[in-house]
Amino acid sequence: MSDPARTVLAGLDAVRSDVEDLYRDLHRNPELGLREHRTAKKAADALRESGYDVTEGVGGTGVIGVLANGDGPVVMVRADMDALPVRERTGLPYASTATVTDGDGREQPVMHACGHDVHVASLVGSARLMAESRDAWRGTFVALFQPSEENGDGADAMIGDGLTDRSPRPDVVLAQHVLPYPAGYVGTRAGSFLSAADSLRVTVHGRGAHGSAPQASVDPVVIAASIVVRLQTVVSRELAATTPAVVTVGSIHAGSGPNVIPDRAVLELNVRTYDDATRTQVLDAIKRIVRAECEASRSPEEPEFERLSSFPPTVNDEEPTRRVAEAFTAYFGDDAHTVELQTASEDMSELPQAFGVPFTYWAIGGIDPERYAEAARDGTVAQDIPVNHSAAFAPVVQPTLDTGVSALTVAALAWLGDRAA
Repeated sequence: MSDPARTVLAGLDAVRSDVEDLYRDLHRNPELGLREHRTAKKAADALRESGYDVTEGVGGTGVIGVLANGDGPVVMVRADMDALPVRERTGLPYASTATVTDGDGREQPVMHACGHDVHVASLVGSARLMAESRDAWRGTFVALFQPSEENGDGADAMIGDGLTDRSPRPDVVLAQHVLPYPAGYVGTRAGSFLSAADSLRVTVHGRGAHGSAPQASVDPVVIAASIVVRLQTVVSRELAATTPAVVTVGSIHAGSGPNVIPDRAVLELNVRTYDDATRTQVLDAIKRIVRAECEASRSPEEPEFERLSSFPPTVNDEEPTRRVAEAFTAYFGDDAHTVELQTASEDMSELPQAFGVPFTYWAIGGIDPERYAEAARDGTVAQDIPVNHSAAFAPVVQPTLDTGVSALTVAALAWLGDRAA
């Protein structure tokens, strides 16, 4: 029996140009979450051309493509589609100049600053190769293109729109993300991989007054400042040194002039944790500190807490991660690694949870290998290598795309190839 992965990927040369063209096209034409109409149509059309049974508009713009190929496991492979409100500064000939109008009538730039264009192009390429090599595998390959990952609501939107009734129940769900590692790199990690992320808006209330009469006020700016300082002790003094977590106050808004003490201040916070217990402990500590500082300052009203977004932790299941890691080692050799714990966040794990099935999620590199190696030699990786969400982040076309297509295919065949005739 031939190696199914090498049999299927023998067709990579024939699809490479189309995958590269799709990637450049998507990079030039990014779309924000739940507006990915053009991207979704590109994916759906490509799947239909390869013989998939396609369902569009799931959760707004989500796409499901199903390729049944005899009895065997069902493998779902997911790619996210949305871009970010970032003005591109890569200087690439296919750089985005796209803009959209937001709800307030303001023009916003749009860029694929997180690499979802790589994800879409890679899954389209893998889906085509699987369709063109059906003699090498048995089972069902499900290609799922998800909207609005950046907003943390795309997976839930698809689930709420009947995903579990509109797709075969998978035995496993697979996904990948391009990260600032050398292109050609693939990295797996069992257990905790990506953090949970919770964003909060906190409003603290005071009593306004003239700047010349502070005794008449309860100053919410001082309350907010005390909260910011005190929050720094949550991680440093309430968690063990071996427990990773991050608390960030990213925004403070208060007042309208230098000689006016306002009546409220608004803080926006972001919290990163890796397990439910730590998540609960940190969020409870934030609320405790905010309330205590308000009480200490005689705030006239209770503070208000609003959850802006929430991403679950990405905790890879052991068995599928082991299976994929072994398949990657066999195919990629020394380019297969164990990836470090990441502080980014994702909503992908909501999909397998809805089906009640295991999953694994891995990393691929997207940085020019020579550029990365030079920065590593100089000790300047943090300064010289653009990271996801940067205006300068744009994965190199190759070998990033070959790796992305190959990784998805190899991983899927770790299940589907077992039933090859």
